[in-house]
Amino acid sequence: MLLLAFALCPMLAVVGVMLVLGVAAAAAARLTEGTRHEAQGQWLCLSALALMGTVCGFAIQCGPDAAAAAAATLAVMTLITVADFSPAK
Repeated sequence: MLLLAFALCPMLAVVGVMLVLGVAAAAAARLTEGTRHEAQGQWLCLSALALMGTVCGFAIQCGPDAAAAAAATLAVMTLITVADFSPAK
């Protein structure tokens, strides 16, 4: 039986969950565009961006890998939120 043991900082686990939720919030904001839920989607995304910025600050304490992952997620969330991928008319 193969036993894989490694130390996992609880903060790193929280950062991982926040990364997934942040990208999901940005995607949800994109999916709600043009619907009656657009305002709620935008507020959710704005809150997630602010929370991810805070998580980036706390992730520095876990080391450069966690900080880089949080910063990359913040960049992806911003790209999902700002970029317009619709074809030009």
